Amino acid sequence: MRIIMVMNAKGGCGKTTLATNLACWFADQDYKVTLADYDPQGSSLDWLEARKDYEGIPEITGLNALKEPLKTERGTDYLIIDVPAGVHGKEINSMLKRVESLIIPVLPSPIDMRAAKRYLTELLDSGRVSKKQTRIAFVANRVREKSVAYHELEDFLQKQNIPVLTALRESTNYLKSAETGLSLFEMPRTFVDRDLKQWDPIIDWLDSKKSMPV
Repeated sequence: MRIIMVMNAKGGCGKTTLATNLACWFADQDYKVTLADYDPQGSSLDWLEARKDYEGIPEITGLNALKEPLKTERGTDYLIIDVPAGVHGKEINSMLKRVESLIIPVLPSPIDMRAAKRYLTELLDSGRVSKKQTRIAFVANRVREKSVAYHELEDFLQKQNIPVLTALRESTNYLKSAETGLSLFEMPRTFVDRDLKQWDPIIDWLDSKKSMPV
């Protein structure tokens, strides 16, 4: 079973957006997927609840990781884990057990960049990350490509010596996804084509050996 986590100590950076859309991508490829939600707000689980309004879309199993053991059904191919803000210290090591790939979304703001830099220091001190048992990568999130803030974020991320997979633009399609329980991959291609192209590097990285333990 492949285990992928979306984590950042900073709240509001788009962890749930990444986790839910990743879960859908793999479910759409006919994999058996579990989406585990550690966040007390339960945003990922709420998103799964909204999906029940539709017929003929891939099923994703939800797991309330705050109340249930992190155990998946037999035959699960992918476990996607949505982690809340504020995870630090020893709790990082506990969360990263068995996690192969960790994606860190970062917003284009000085506050988020400073928080990401401090958090990266903590992650690099983790045994799993330092031993390359868990591979990590950044995703620039909610960017306006021509803005000064985005270019500052781009420069910042490039200096961290960690793979920067892509930049996801600020788009109302993500709001529609959160509201409807549908992923970008399930919306009409005409409306989301530009956004989907920005996801290709994330999928390519997860499909590559670069995202797997050494």
